[in-house]
Amino acid sequence: MLTQEDLRISTLGPRRRLSPLRHLHEGPRSFVPDDRRVMYHIEYCHDEVINPLGFEKAGPREQLYFDPAECRAAIVTCGGLCPGLNNVIRNLYYKLHSDYGVPSILGIRDGYLGLNPELGEPPIELTDQMVTQIHHQGGTILGTSRGPQDPAVMVDYLQELGVNLFFPIGGDGTQKGAHLIAQEVERRGAKIAVVGVPKTIDNDIKFCYRSFGFVSAASEAEVVIDRAHVEAKSTPRGVGLVKLMGREAGFIAAAATIASGEVNFALIPEVPFTLEELLPKLERRLEARGHAVIVVAEGAGQDLLEHEQGLDKSGNRRLGDIGHFLKHAITDHFKELGKPASVKYLDPSYHIRSVTANAADSLLCEMFARCAVHAAMAGKTDLFIGLWNNRPVHVPLKVSVGQVKRMEPQRDLWSAVLATTGQEKW
Repeated sequence: MLTQEDLRISTLGPRRRLSPLRHLHEGPRSFVPDDRRVMYHIEYCHDEVINPLGFEKAGPREQLYFDPAECRAAIVTCGGLCPGLNNVIRNLYYKLHSDYGVPSILGIRDGYLGLNPELGEPPIELTDQMVTQIHHQGGTILGTSRGPQDPAVMVDYLQELGVNLFFPIGGDGTQKGAHLIAQEVERRGAKIAVVGVPKTIDNDIKFCYRSFGFVSAASEAEVVIDRAHVEAKSTPRGVGLVKLMGREAGFIAAAATIASGEVNFALIPEVPFTLEELLPKLERRLEARGHAVIVVAEGAGQDLLEHEQGLDKSGNRRLGDIGHFLKHAITDHFKELGKPASVKYLDPSYHIRSVTANAADSLLCEMFARCAVHAAMAGKTDLFIGLWNNRPVHVPLKVSVGQVKRMEPQRDLWSAVLATTGQEKW
C-alpha cells in the first residue's frame, strides 16, 4: 500500500537561485509549487472520503538548486529502439541550452556502456547543428546497448566529466540502472541530479499511463495488420498471423487490434490460451468466412514452447518464438484435417520500433523532456517523469523499478478487444 512518504521526491539540497524562466517570455510566468499534487485516485463515489494520496506535479520551479551557467548535462539512451528517442534528445538539448543557458550538453554513446571508459566510446558534445533535424529520423543518434554497468564506475566517469545533470532515457532496466546511479551519488554526497525519461513501446512502465513511442508503434502495427488481412482474404482459407512486441504486457497487440478492426484472435501474455482452445475456434472461423487474422504478442503462449531458459543482457527472461510455433501448429493442424490453410506470417517487431514518432508521441516527448529538465535544475533526483491522470508527475524510481505494468483482463481495454474480434473468452 503506497503512502505519501513513498512518493516523496529526493532533492540535492535547498534551492536559492531564481529561475531564468521568469524573464523568458513576456508576462508573468506560472511556476509549480512543490506541494502541488496529482491525485493517485482520481475517481470516488458520492459521500466517500477522498484519499489525498498524490504524486508531486512536474513542471518549472521558481527557485533552482543549480546555477545553469555552471552546469554540464549528459543524456544517454539505453535498451531497444523506440519511436521518439531523437525527439527526447533534441528537446532536452533545447530546453537545457536555449531556455536555461546550460553551456555544455554531452551525449553518452551506446547506452550505459558509454559510461564505462574502458569499454565505451567517448561522449560527444551536442550542438544546435547536430540536433536540429534528428526528430525526423528513427532510432537514436547516440546509439544504444543493453545490460548494466558498475554504478561506481559510471558515477566515477560522470564526476570525471563534470556532469551534474544526468538524463537516462529507457525502460525498466534503464531506470533500475538510474536508481543505482542515484544511490551511489547519494552515498558519495555528490551533486548530480538523476532524472529519467521512461521509454518502452510495450507501455509497461509502472506509474506512467502512456510512454512515448507507444502510439507510433501501435499505429504502424495497425498498418501491418491491415496488410495481413489483405493477404488472408486473397487466398482460400488464408490466415494472416502477425507477431507484435509485448514481452510481459499485451498493450500494443490490444491497441493495434482495436485500431485495425480486422483481427479475429488476439493473444496476449496476460490471458493464457491453449491450442485445444484456439484451433477449434479457428476452424469455425475459416468454415464461416474463409479467412482469419491472428495477432499474437511475443510473450504470449510461452508455456506452450520448449526453449532455452534464462535471462538476456537486460535481465529479461528469454522468450521462445511464439510466432513460428503458431505458424507450424496451424499449418500442421489443418493439413491433418485434410483442409490445408495458407498461413502468411508477418513479424514487424523491429520495423515498428524504428519508425519516427507521430504527432501524438512528438508532443509527449517534448513534455517529458521539458519536465525532466525542470526537475533536474531544481535539484530533484532519483526519479523519472511519469504521466498520471493526464498530468506530468515526478515518480520516485524506488517505487516503480521492477514493478512492471500489466493489462488487466477484467478492465475495458480487454473487453474492447473481445468485442472487436468476436473471439470468445478462453
